[in-house]
Amino acid sequence: MNLYNRISVFRAEHGVSRRQLAEAVGVNNQTIGYLERGDYKPSLELALKIARYFGVAVEMLFSLERFESIAMTLKRAGEGE
Repeated sequence: MNLYNRISVFRAEHGVSRRQLAEAVGVNNQTIGYLERGDYKPSLELALKIARYFGVAVEMLFSLERFESIAMTLKRAGEGE
């Protein structure tokens, strides 16, 4: 089973490097890269620490289903106006 994430999106939005995030949550910066690529599944503790760092619910960062693309989300938002 795959675990999808938006870590890179949140890092970009907040101007945070992999190293900065890794230091904040207590892991090696390579671990953040592995997570972003889907090569590694985080422990529940690590997933919660990353979500807390960005101030969001863990479901905003991790999902068992693929996240909708940002372009599709924006398109749907525009249709509701």
